[in-house]
Amino acid sequence: MTPNVGVVVFPGSNCDRDAHWSFGLMGAKVRYLWHLETDLSELDAVVLPGGFAYGDYLRVGAMAAYSPVMEAVKEFAASGKFVLGVCNGFQVLCEAGLLPGALRRNDTLRFRCMPVRVRVETQDTAFTTGMWPGQVLAIPIAHFDGNYYCTQECVEQLEAERRVAFRYCDREGELTEESNPNGSVGHIAGVFNEHRNVLGMMPHPERAVDPVVGGTDGRLILTSLLSSIASAASRVPSP
Repeated sequence: MTPNVGVVVFPGSNCDRDAHWSFGLMGAKVRYLWHLETDLSELDAVVLPGGFAYGDYLRVGAMAAYSPVMEAVKEFAASGKFVLGVCNGFQVLCEAGLLPGALRRNDTLRFRCMPVRVRVETQDTAFTTGMWPGQVLAIPIAHFDGNYYCTQECVEQLEAERRVAFRYCDREGELTEESNPNGSVGHIAGVFNEHRNVLGMMPHPERAVDPVVGGTDGRLILTSLLSSIASAASRVPSP
């Protein structure tokens, strides 16, 4: 079974080609979704890529959250299918209410474009099944508004429900001040929704799938998702 993946293109998206190419490289059938589309019925997963959707006017992700495609994405996620939001896509998911919290300006007030390390916090999700808790991945970031924030009550709930996907860390997996590139609360680099079928993350796994660009750790996230989709399909009884 070849998973079908749709990559949303908003006015201002600039990582849509990277997402399309990387999922195709991993063996998926991929197509672009213009932000006005609403029929996602043939897809197994939807990707909201990085960029500057609608120029990030008003607030990062705020206008994109009201695009026609996002109403379809909400229904898609509610049906149990998978949604991955990367960087600007993470911001859009938070603005649309599909994930808790918000992304604020980096605490340095500078755009950060650099390789970082993140620690895998849980294995039992479709996005992380090919990794182990505590595993350290090297994946690049490129953002000005990547400072994840939510209330202390929200953080405690995310912790209790094991919905923190990744944390910024050093080479040894330690959560040091220097390893947090944007000031995110609890070093959080990515979170899941309540049902764990929606993941938002600031680092770009689609930019870490080829040794030519410096590493392949991003493959682990993409292949985990595609393998989970294929496995789920194989368990569905034939009519």
